[in-house]
Parts: sequence; C-alpha cells; structure tokens
Amino acid sequence: MDDRDNLLSAASGSLEYLFNPGQHDNVLILTDTHCLKIAEAFKLAAAGKGCPVEIYEIKNNERPVKEIPTALEKLLPQKTIVLNIIKAYPEETPFRIKWIFKVEENKRVKMGHLPGITEDIMLRSVNVDFFNMKSTADLLISALKGAEQLHITTEAGTDVLIGIKDRMFSGDIGVAEGQMCNLPCGEIYCAPIETKASGVIVFDASIGDIGLLKNPLKVFLHNGRITKFESEDRDLIKKITALTDVDDEAKVIGELGIGVNPRARITGNMLEDEKAIGTAHIAFGNNADFPGGGNNHSQIHRDFLFYTPTIEVLLAGGTKNFLIKNGEFCL
Repeated sequence: MDDRDNLLSAASGSLEYLFNPGQHDNVLILTDTHCLKIAEAFKLAAAGKGCPVEIYEIKNNERPVKEIPTALEKLLPQKTIVLNIIKAYPEETPFRIKWIFKVEENKRVKMGHLPGITEDIMLRSVNVDFFNMKSTADLLISALKGAEQLHITTEAGTDVLIGIKDRMFSGDIGVAEGQMCNLPCGEIYCAPIETKASGVIVFDASIGDIGLLKNPLKVFLHNGRITKFESEDRDLIKKITALTDVDDEAKVIGELGIGVNPRARITGNMLEDEKAIGTAHIAFGNNADFPGGGNNHSQIHRDFLFYTPTIEVLLAGGTKNFLIKNGEFCL
C-alpha cells in the first residue's frame, strides 16, 4: 500500500474502534492546509461508514486563530462526531480550549482532538492494537480505585506527593457521547486536587509547545501551585515563565497522565509523547472538562513530560501499592 492507503487504513481503524460511527452520525472535520491529507483520510473513512461529512479548513492567512470563526460554529448543529485535525500553534491554545468547550455543550457529540498530528504519527501510534491497549489501561485504572494520594519519584530527582481523593482516573481509548479523546490515544489521566500537590518534579523528556528538552527542568510545587523553576537552560526558564504567566491558574496543577501506547515514541510532539509507555506527565492549567472533575479554569493547558516514573498508590487506611516502578507497570 502507498502512504495514502496506509493513512486511510489508520483512519478507518481508529474511527471504527474509538467512535463506532454509523449512518446516523454526522461528522464535522476542522482542519488546515498542513493536515489536509490526514483530514481527507478521515473523511473517506467516515463516508465509508455512511456518514455525511463536512470539512472546515482554516487558511494560513487566518493564523493564529483567537476566536471561534462564525462559519465554523454554524456547521456544528446536528453533528455527532467532531474531529479537530490541525497544526498546533502555541498561540491558538485559548482558541482550542474555547472550541472544545463549545463542542462539549452538545452532550451527544463524540470528539477527536488531534492538534499537531502528522502523517508519521498516524502511521505509527494511531495504527495500534486498541483492544490490548485498552486492557492495559483498564488494569491500571482498576489499581487506582480508592487512591487518596500518589507518591511519584524518579532517579532524576522527582519527589512529589499528589492528592487525588475522589478524582477519578479515566482512559481515552474509546469515546462515549459527550466525551473527547486524542489521536493518537493511549493514556490514563485524572485532574488532581488543585491544592494538594507538593514537592519537586524533574521534567526531562519534553514540554508542550517547547519540544524535546536539552536540559531538565526542575519545577517546585507547594499546595498545587508552581513556586519556582530551575534549569541550566536559562532560555527555557524564560519561555516557561512567559507561558505560565498568562493567568493566575496557569501555574496550578491540572492533570496527571500515564502513557500506555506501545507504539508511541518521544519525538518532541506532545500529542504523541504523552502516550509513550515508560513516561508520565503533569499538566498545568485548565481541567474543567475532565470526566473525574476539575476546578482549574485557566486559558491554557500545557503538558510537561518525564521519563521512568515510580508511582506508589496510597489508599485509605494507609495501604500502599506500587503502580509503576522505574517506568515498568506493576500489573
């Protein structure tokens, strides 16, 4: 098969497993010039299931988009599947959050969010055994039931205690009505209690909108809020400081995620990086739409990734169990 056929195969397989489309579904694809070939593959895949499809293309001269275009919003009524297949511009994060919340107003819509998707990622980590990946995710989520705190350490120096009592973990491998997943998918995640994370995290893999890290970034947390950055890379500290200064809650913890996609690779593209096995990530910023609850309403949501975590689960009554040791699942 050539690349076009391979893209169609990956799009068809992921659409079938994650969204279970039928002739009753109406599909809207938001895309741009950079991702048009991928969007066309999903259009063909949806049409092959009997779904009507409309495409809205953002033009290069309209970037960065700040607000939801009126013409795009007019296409939303009656849609049951929405796919956002676009290049990820850092300046468009507020727009993407607004668009996600607008789509989620209709609790019948299933949404796929693909900011930063590339053809390589489609052919690698979207083309995956979803059934086995979901089995792994379900086992991890089951092991986290009843958890009140997570103690996360790494050999690089991470040592942080995160409160998650009554904050449910969810997986992204399959989408119900009113829910969203990334493509590639392959993580379990929760919204930690926004005031219950203290310690230090050494991020040594990648950061959203920054890419691969040349030097680790040490982030100090107290009561869920960033208090200090440390790194030998002074330019990195300047960039991160600017990115987390957009509003008061941009420095507040918003997510803890664990990668479970066996085909995901660390490339500097967070859309794929955060799904890689042997990694965990912390996001700071918005989590208001998380299935397990969240109270962070920042304009942004930015992921910070680190390698080979050890995660100890602290249950009510003092029971402790290891979920992950040095990046390896304890299942």
